[in-house]
Amino acid sequence: MERAQYSDTNCSVARTLSVMGDRWTMLVLREAFFGVRRFEAMQRNLGIARNILTDRLQRLVAHGVLARVPYQERPERHEYRLTEKGLDLYAPLIALMRWGDEHMAEPEGPPVVLEHTPCGCRTVPTLSCSCCGEPLDPREVRPLPGPGARRHTHA
Repeated sequence: MERAQYSDTNCSVARTLSVMGDRWTMLVLREAFFGVRRFEAMQRNLGIARNILTDRLQRLVAHGVLARVPYQERPERHEYRLTEKGLDLYAPLIALMRWGDEHMAEPEGPPVVLEHTPCGCRTVPTLSCSCCGEPLDPREVRPLPGPGARRHTHA
């Protein structure tokens, strides 16, 4: 399914993929969460072609995930900051990082660890039930139709 077609699908995962569905976009987002705001620094850190980075930044700005903010007038230069909508992508990004740490890390361990600054402890983020607080096990969760569900007809 082409990227443009995802947005017409009645599926939150498919709609999200229409914005976030390639490796460069996720890596640009990772850079933003790790405090990198400027084009040149993102390009250097990622080793990405300028045209690809430009495209991904423009898409993230167009979708309200990043804001393009001027930081210099002459010559005019901009940096990219996470918006509230962008900050909401922290959980899925960290879930991917955690999966990579568990299943793809080198023998020495993960390349990055997270510290919860209020308590100073290293942390491993977990997904939990918003009602009871128990960790979510995919074998104990089932999808139900939500308020935006449409009836599907099969031929």
